[in-house]
Amino acid sequence: MREKNAKLLSVLKLQPVVPVLVIDDVKTAVPLARALVAGGLKAIEITLRTTAALEAIRAVANEVEGAVAGAGTILNAAQFEAAVEAGSQFIVSPGTTQELIDAAAGSEIPLLPGAATASEVMGLREEGYEVLKFFPAEQAGGAAYLKSLSSPLAGTLFCPTGGISLKNANDYLSLPNVVCVGGSWVAPKELVAKGDWAGIEKLAAEAAALKA
Repeated sequence: MREKNAKLLSVLKLQPVVPVLVIDDVKTAVPLARALVAGGLKAIEITLRTTAALEAIRAVANEVEGAVAGAGTILNAAQFEAAVEAGSQFIVSPGTTQELIDAAAGSEIPLLPGAATASEVMGLREEGYEVLKFFPAEQAGGAAYLKSLSSPLAGTLFCPTGGISLKNANDYLSLPNVVCVGGSWVAPKELVAKGDWAGIEKLAAEAAALKA
């Protein structure tokens, strides 16, 4: 487990912001990922919220140099296995179930499981998890809540996701128990629809310049 925690941290420490993408058209996946990588965001989470998601992960993993493709919104073991088969190098879940923990235990690919309460964090710590997703970050109490967990639950690091933007990202990144944040603002739907890859590269560069 220690090795998988280290592998996950090596991915999350690549940048202060992990893009969280919802890809409707697989044709946009490669140019979008290339724009994000060019802007400095190499680790990319593609959520399994669309029918194009697995194909998009496969395309990014195979065709985008420098990209570290990951899968988000993984809810069960079948999705976990499908995402790994597609080429995901890390797996993200909004919450945690025993089924997911068991699936992750049998895989070399690290899981970033979601937690929103102290009890959930404690349960995952008992399973050996040291790095967790804090979700939904803003709705669950925001940076102030996460800061309050830093002392009693010292040693656990978080990637907060949910309601985070360029305006409030530093509130989280300044916390001692935050390794990075997840955000969708770096790839707005309107820019993706227009194919404005230069605009997305600029947003990515702004995000990459934030300090974790």
